[in-house]
Amino acid sequence: MHSGKIKRVVRERGFGFISDTDGREVFFHQSSLIDTQFDDLKEEQMVEFEIENSPKGPRAINVKAVKE
Repeated sequence: MHSGKIKRVVRERGFGFISDTDGREVFFHQSSLIDTQFDDLKEEQMVEFEIENSPKGPRAINVKAVKE
């Protein structure tokens, strides 16, 4: 399991990007969220996720907001 912060959310398109703890930017789609509503995500919010390879590069799956 990886962790990082929401870097950007593109609400009208249903996706966003996570800045992981290694400094790389990882794409995520709203369909990859678990126990988290897409509209509730905020920039700089901590999340946990897994990474899978896709034809366009790494993609975050099983994204879950970390309770503070």
